Amino acid sequence: MKVLLTGVAGFIGHSVCLRLLARGDKVVGVDNLNDYYDVSLKQARLASIQSHPNAKNFKFVKLDLVEQAATAKLFEAEKPDSVIHLAAQAGVRYSLQNPHAYINSNIAAFTNVLEACRAIQPQHLVFASSSSVYGGNTKLPFSETDNVDHPVSLYAATKKANELMAHTYSHLFGIPTTGLRFFTVYGPWGRPDMAPFLFADAIFKGKPIQVFNHGDMLRDFTYIDDIVEGVIRVLDKPATPALQANTSAPYRLFNIGNNHPEKLMDFIAMLEVAIGKTAQKELLPMQAGDVKATYADTSALDAWIGFKPNSPLNMGIEKFVAWYRQFYSI
Repeated sequence: MKVLLTGVAGFIGHSVCLRLLARGDKVVGVDNLNDYYDVSLKQARLASIQSHPNAKNFKFVKLDLVEQAATAKLFEAEKPDSVIHLAAQAGVRYSLQNPHAYINSNIAAFTNVLEACRAIQPQHLVFASSSSVYGGNTKLPFSETDNVDHPVSLYAATKKANELMAHTYSHLFGIPTTGLRFFTVYGPWGRPDMAPFLFADAIFKGKPIQVFNHGDMLRDFTYIDDIVEGVIRVLDKPATPALQANTSAPYRLFNIGNNHPEKLMDFIAMLEVAIGKTAQKELLPMQAGDVKATYADTSALDAWIGFKPNSPLNMGIEKFVAWYRQFYSI
């Protein structure tokens, strides 16, 4: 099938695109290549896609989805069978510095995507949400049935808004839609603003790492290959009404995490072993907008697609460090 994939030069988008191409799908990849982090990494991801054996089935379109007319024109011209919307302004801490970037990318642009889907009626729209929507919830593990009305960052608020917006369009216009709440994704080609990359980079360079809440944090680290497997399986099973969730819309919402939170200090220790160097740790208080723990209940995802992430953290870290050494020639 033909899939329109937004955020194709991003961490998750890049890996999802490679999997789609490998199985013979056609992919129209969209990205604005913004400079939130190193653009050369995004360009390198694109280059790896364009060197894929099935690259003839890939088309890249540089576009900022906040441009309403251009977005509508692209969807109308390509008429994809399905849409995977991963493009977003990510990052909890950056939302404290540049809130308007989140409104533009996560609210205005998503509205344009929904309107474009309304016009072309794809078989399925899959979109990225985030574990951040759980905010300060203290009941663990986090379940899709939990109340998420108390976000602790603007980023989280925009992702909760995306879920509400998507449900509305699914209800009004019958678009099968599935939202995925990602939990701390890591692995090769990862984002430089996330802890695994930040820590590895600092350790390799002999610089101190900033460890918030004095290391007393838990994260449900989810390996990129597991995320891709989940996204593809969900894509292939268009949403139907979740009557047990009191909605008649063809709309579903799933956690996608490793279902096994790890202590932050244990994660750092595994990184140290993989790199072969000891980290200099700068212990700091909790940052505004951050949460102490994330932990995904993935039983609903498993029941729907017969899969739940389960890659061991030490294996994932070893693969990430090996990629980092190769990519940066260390």
